[in-house]
This record gives sequence, structure tokens and C-alpha cells, in this order.
Amino acid sequence: MNTQHYIAGRWQPAQDERCFEVRNPADDSLVAQVSEGGAADARLAVDAAALALPAWKARPPRERCLILKKWQALIERDVEPLAQLISREQGKPLAEARGEIAYSAGYVEWFAEEGVRANGEVIAAPVTSKRFIVLKEAVGVVAVVTPWNFPAAMIARKIAPALAAGCTVLAKPAEDTPLTALALVKLAEEAGVPPGVLNIVSASREHTPQVVGEWLADPRVRKISFTGSTPVGKLLARDSAATLKKLSLELGGNAPFIVFEDADLDAAVEGLMAAKFRNGGQTCVSPNRVYVHTAVHDRFVDKLAARVGALKVGPADWPEAEIGPMINARAVDKIERHVNDAVAKGAKVVVGGRRVRNETARGPNYYAPTVLINATRAMELSCEETFGPVVPIFRFANEAEVMEQANDTPYGLAGYFYSNDVKRIWRVASALETGMVGINEGAIAAQAAPFGGVKESGYGREGSHWGLDEYLHTKYLCQGGLG
Repeated sequence: MNTQHYIAGRWQPAQDERCFEVRNPADDSLVAQVSEGGAADARLAVDAAALALPAWKARPPRERCLILKKWQALIERDVEPLAQLISREQGKPLAEARGEIAYSAGYVEWFAEEGVRANGEVIAAPVTSKRFIVLKEAVGVVAVVTPWNFPAAMIARKIAPALAAGCTVLAKPAEDTPLTALALVKLAEEAGVPPGVLNIVSASREHTPQVVGEWLADPRVRKISFTGSTPVGKLLARDSAATLKKLSLELGGNAPFIVFEDADLDAAVEGLMAAKFRNGGQTCVSPNRVYVHTAVHDRFVDKLAARVGALKVGPADWPEAEIGPMINARAVDKIERHVNDAVAKGAKVVVGGRRVRNETARGPNYYAPTVLINATRAMELSCEETFGPVVPIFRFANEAEVMEQANDTPYGLAGYFYSNDVKRIWRVASALETGMVGINEGAIAAQAAPFGGVKESGYGREGSHWGLDEYLHTKYLCQGGLG
């Protein structure tokens, strides 16, 4: 377990030697004291990244690829300790944590291979005396700010393409889960990433603005990649404008999940279980509003309630746990507020609807998987992302009605629907105002696919070759005098 900053190839404490606490959400026990970053640490990291940039950018893509491949192999070697670390600081069940580590290694592998294919283009010139050539070049120094819900996957999904493209990196992991990120950086060091190419500064919620603020103000930092809330994303966009940094923002969601009358209900239930209850509902693409056609509503609810009621809640180290603790008390308070507001406005609890505290789930941060019916637009959970294991079900009568409701949100990250009508599939997929659509499928994320949203869910893409493009500039060369 590493608890210090990694700057210029050296593990070091904060300049003022402050620390902050990381606690296990399962029981609120202390996991570690981690170095508390500030403006001085952030400046040191930029200095190191700027100094290392020319040499790293100039290295052949194949050499960068081989280093990333070594990083991937080390992550795969250490699946178990990394998974246990995720479970301790983030709370997700150990089986899910192992899956996240494998998923993270997959992103490193993908971008290691994709980086050698960052090809340019030769354009047919309008006259014989000229040649038009397009090159792809690294953006430069990149700052990545990652969330707590997938502390390994988000680091891999941002850092791997940056390094593959020839950028140097500044990383600021979430204050709740810095240890996994620090462990991955330690493995990158072991893989041979040169000093200064990858730097990480941890900070608490209180001091994060000092760290990120330095990076926003520094003209040497040419790109910011952020996953988190929409209000923070807007702040980053505003504060980066002075130096016109390139931005990738993966922000809040309010995903609709639509079950039409011609859907395979068993498949729809399975898809919702996979999409909604992964990581206890603490995912940005988690369905937040479930719309079910009135003709199949009761049957769908019965099938879903049976599955949700059987989910086992407990700490990560309990072998039977399927739903772990929420990340902290604020998260549980928000879930409880949403459920109470919905019930007060006419919703009915079918399953769950309460905090959990028993011999297995002994800590304060557990909430029962919940199904609500009679949900309406008047409820807070219809317009705010709950980020927990709560399924509110809305009835609808026709396609036009449900599409208007599904799109009635400023967010547009992911959307899902189930239907066996081929014509409807193409109509609805086109009409949904989201960056990603799951059609008869609840698990949509993959290394080869572009991940990102529209509207106030942000811009830019992660994963796929589009994810690599986010870290590259396009340079046009015009050579004349050839006629």
C-alpha cells in the first residue's frame, strides 16, 4: 500500500507533510493516512511532467506500447491484492472488485495496441505542385481527475490512452479511494514508465481545489480529463478557458430504462439487474428511471421484485455479498431522502426502502435494494441521480409519451430499452438523446466502444480509437514547390 505522492519518479510526502484519512465504508474503520496534496505539490508535478514530455513524446509508439503491455501484465499478476484494496476503500464486493481489475487491465491492453495505430493521412492535393499531409501528435501534459466508484478502471481508462499517445500525465484520484490509484501507479513505475511521465497527487475534498486549480491555471497543462458531477465539470470548463485547454468531461447521468409491451420480460429483468445493481447502483450509467408499459407493468414488477428481494447486502469480505455499502454517509442520506420524498408523493415501496444494519452489515452505510412503483415526474428521483440501489418504476401507455419523458432531462449519458419490434428499435435508438444506448442489453461498457454523453452529461469519449484521439492533436503539413 502506497500512501505518498509520486512525482518525478520519486515517492514523497506532501510538501507540508500533511495527511488525510481514508476509511472503509463497510464499518468506517481507518484504512490509511494518505499524503495531503496542495498547490506546491501540484506545481512540482507539472514541472516534472513538462520536463519529461519531449523525450516521452519522441519515443516510438512501439516502445510506449511495450511499457504499457508490461503494466498490463503486472496488473493481471496482482489481481487479488488490488481487488482487496478496492474492496477495503470503496466497499464493493470482492467478486466485483476482481472484475474491475480485469476490466482495467483490458483498457491498458487496448490502448497499448491502439497507440501504434495513431496514423495520419495523405490528402489528394488540388494541384500537382503540392502535397497535403496530416499528422497526429500528443496533446502534451494532461491532468486527469478520477472518481471513487471505479478507482482502478477510471485510472486505466484515462492514463493508458494518454501514455500511448505520447502525453505525460498528472493524476488526482478521488479523496475516498486514492489507494487503488497509487497502487496502479506503483505498478506503472515497475513496468518502466520513466520518471516524470506519470505523476500522482492525492488530496482530500477540502484541498482538491488547490491541486486542480494549479493545473487549470498552468498553460503547460494542455488537457483536462474529468469524470464526476456536472457542476464540477462546468467549473472545470469555466476555469480552463483562460488557457483554452482541451477537455474531456464524463459527467452526471439520469438514464432511462424502457420496457415496451413487446419486450422479453425475463431478458429485461436480467438486463436491469445487470445495469442497475452493479456497484450497488453507484455507476454513472445506472438506470435512474425505469419506464414500463402498462400492459406488462404488473408482471414485470413481480419478476423484478423477486430478484431484487433476494439480493444479499453485506461487506466486501462476506462471500455471499452482492450489494456492498454505499461510499459514505452522504450517499446514504441522499438515497434515503429520495425514497422518502417519493413515498410522500405517492410512490409505494414494493421491496426494500430502508437502511440495513444487522449482524452482517454492521456499518452505517448500507441501504436495502429497493423497488418503488407509482413514480412520477414530481419526485426528486425523477430529475436527480440517486446513485444507489433504488429502482423507481414509471408507467407509460405509448411510445410517444415515453420518449418525451425519457428525454425530459438535461442529461444524456446512457439510455436502455427492450423491444422485439425491429422498426421500433431503430426509431427509439435514434430518438433517445444520449451518447450511448443499450438495445435489449444492460451491460454496454467495453474497451472497444466509445464511452461518453451529450447535453449536460459532458463531451469527449473514452475507450475505442475515439478515446485515443482525445489525447492527440491534428497537424496539417503543406509542402509546395513540387511541380
